[in-house]
Amino acid sequence: MLVSGERMSGPRYKLFLFLGDDVIVDASEQKQRVIQEYVPGKQVTLAHVIASPHKSIYMKLGLDDEAGDAIGILTITPSEGVIIAADIATKAAGVEIGFLDRFGGSLVLVGDVSSVESALKGVLDYFDEVLHYASVEMTRS
Repeated sequence: MLVSGERMSGPRYKLFLFLGDDVIVDASEQKQRVIQEYVPGKQVTLAHVIASPHKSIYMKLGLDDEAGDAIGILTITPSEGVIIAADIATKAAGVEIGFLDRFGGSLVLVGDVSSVESALKGVLDYFDEVLHYASVEMTRS
């Protein structure tokens, strides 16, 4: 590909793109604006349980280190889905909401290990069966 320029009056140039002997685009006459936008699907992208986390993790997250024996993390798109997830999780098991970001789509739950696992399972089941979200398997560390 060859780019050629031709000086016009003033500080402007007329640009042409060549492929072989054919002119592809006259850049000065044909302006095009492209807008790209990320449109997320309905999906749960992370469902993870941290069993027996180090106390420093609680501190860094701004959580009470006496809140429980486990931390559950969910990320959901569209982000408003975390509001539904928080409702389902707190009704499904004895967990507390450590953090909810309705703009970023993240939810942090705290409680004992079995309660956090039950809460995440309840959320995953509901989002899969009722809301028909694409989902991931729950993981644990």
